[in-house]
Amino acid sequence: MARVTGVTGMKSKREPGYKRLIVWQNTYKLRKLIYKITAHFPRSEMRRVSHMRDSARSAKQNIQEGYKRASRGIYIHFLTISQGSLGELKGDVEDSFEDGLMSKEEYEEVDALICKTDYLFTRLINSLRKK
Repeated sequence: MARVTGVTGMKSKREPGYKRLIVWQNTYKLRKLIYKITAHFPRSEMRRVSHMRDSARSAKQNIQEGYKRASRGIYIHFLTISQGSLGELKGDVEDSFEDGLMSKEEYEEVDALICKTDYLFTRLINSLRKK
């Protein structure tokens, strides 16, 4: 059987279903992007850095945790937690840009990815509720 290389670059025989979701792939990219951007923030902003990284990580991890749960309702609950974390991150990104901690290019890249991902969360959650 051929091995498949996934988003993370690791090879596996079969990736979990959540890794095929564009919403998960976006949160994966977003987490990496936030870690990269916040690495250049001053030490005085470590609390904000920690919160932004936690929010980005939470958005990704809650998709994974919810996917493994026993019911659709619990999965939807975890997706809404992920979407909430994304909302927190959006606020911190806006504040960071306004405070001069992010370039316009960084802000626009992150904001676009957050907006696309938020839209995908809404579509996925609504789709699952209709089933």
